[in-house]
Amino acid sequence: MPKRKRRPAPAPVPALLDAPENRALVAHLRERATLPSGPGDYTLGPWQLHTHPDLCDRLSELAPRHPVEALYGMPVLAFEGVAAAFAYGTSGLLVRLPALPEGIEPGPPRPALTDGEWRSVDPFPQNYTSTEGNARLTALVREALLHARDLSRNRPRH
Repeated sequence: MPKRKRRPAPAPVPALLDAPENRALVAHLRERATLPSGPGDYTLGPWQLHTHPDLCDRLSELAPRHPVEALYGMPVLAFEGVAAAFAYGTSGLLVRLPALPEGIEPGPPRPALTDGEWRSVDPFPQNYTSTEGNARLTALVREALLHARDLSRNRPRH
């Protein structure tokens, strides 16, 4: 199988690193981040990519008009610096929501994060038709982005 080209390197947004709402996520991802070990490694920003390239594409498809940001080798969707969703590994998708809507199957837990406000979901649901699954996940990611917007705008200002 031919090697894929490196993905474009989105610049990390300082607001993503500095937002108090992202402390647990930033710490979790920073702890697992690695620099590329050679020229053949996939990268996202300056870090080794820790998400399958197909899953990076999937995250982009779920929010087509929203930029994907790089955070320690992981693709992240954020609103005004507050992370809303990110993809990891070969099949991990986490969204930031108080609870999953009815009809959305939870994915495998990621204890350091899913003990709080992050919810794991299957990015490629098998129990829905492709069109229905895409529509449900797109709506879920949109809801997570709106939740991140609300968190950002309701943040105490000093």
